[in-house]
Amino acid sequence: MILGWLAKQHPKVIAAEVGCHITTVYYQLHQFNAGGLSFLEDGSRSGRPLQYDEQQRGQMVVTAKTKPEQLRLDFGHWTLDRLVEYVNTVLSIPISRSQLADVLTQEGLKWYQEKTYFSESPDPQFVEKRGRL
Repeated sequence: MILGWLAKQHPKVIAAEVGCHITTVYYQLHQFNAGGLSFLEDGSRSGRPLQYDEQQRGQMVVTAKTKPEQLRLDFGHWTLDRLVEYVNTVLSIPISRSQLADVLTQEGLKWYQEKTYFSESPDPQFVEKRGRL
């Protein structure tokens, strides 16, 4: 935004390029004018600080990217609950389900919820194909 402003771009153009509302551009420019270059530095943030160091975060990410069979586990894919249990028991890192999901998201991993559908199959030969239960 600041570079666009210094290049004499109109705030509407800057807002369109950045993908924000024009009032956001004016607010940011006002903050820059009031604080100078120090405005660009990250300030302190509210909330609880991270309680996992880089090594622990790395262990969690590597585990999530590793196939369970390689770890001699008897299932074929990770669920978030299984991963939480493994991280808590084997890696000895106490973490909740939501915290682990946040760590994985922050590290660029996307977690997909497995979906199960209980409905009629559109395949007319489904019963014959599936065999006996």
